[in-house]
Amino acid sequence: MTLEQTMAELAAKGSESTKRIFAKHGAKEPFFGVKVADLKVIQKKIRGDQVLALQLYATGNGDAQYLAGLVADGRKMTAAQLQSWAERASWSMVSGTIVPWVASEHPDGFALALKWIESPKEGVAVSGWRTLGAIAAVVPDERLDRTTYSSLLDRVARTLSAAPEDVRYAMNEYVIMCGTYVAALGKMAIATARQIGKVEVDMGDTACRVPDAESYILKSRRGAPVAPKRKTVRC
Repeated sequence: MTLEQTMAELAAKGSESTKRIFAKHGAKEPFFGVKVADLKVIQKKIRGDQVLALQLYATGNGDAQYLAGLVADGRKMTAAQLQSWAERASWSMVSGTIVPWVASEHPDGFALALKWIESPKEGVAVSGWRTLGAIAAVVPDERLDRTTYSSLLDRVARTLSAAPEDVRYAMNEYVIMCGTYVAALGKMAIATARQIGKVEVDMGDTACRVPDAESYILKSRRGAPVAPKRKTVRC
């Protein structure tokens, strides 16, 4: 499929009702309002087309960017391309999911994430924290820079309350991922969760809630000291 054909199919599958839902969650124009289930139908048609994935993302259309993340292989992207994706994410569903998916697959993902969390741009900082959490979930503990991960838990405890709203959500998620998947950080993550307490984020006119980090960690471990590493953070 060409870019034009794919965009036409996205437009055909969009709906006003889904647009309204996405808008309540912060989606910005342009976007068609395509359900993720319908995006995955198109994904099957263009699976493996890395060039098309990059073209889709470059449109700036929210649905096209999400589809691009479903198709793209982060290992085949350059660091410059990942940087561009972080900077050009159209809304939080892209900066908080799609960018971390591809960045966590790249050899430079960790270094990029450390740079992104320092960004004054809220979306870029979100991508950084969520990428670090994704890496913690998939990379074996012996390959993680646990000293840095530990220091970042300290940073979350000190700075979360003053961070922008979407960044607070991403920091809370970082604590959850460390406590769930990194054995050496389990106790520290629980302690951090207790220190930050209930994280308040304005979720708008939605039913979404910020998960309580401690209870979420314990639930995800299912009674074990740590949860098994995931093969991928993609869903």
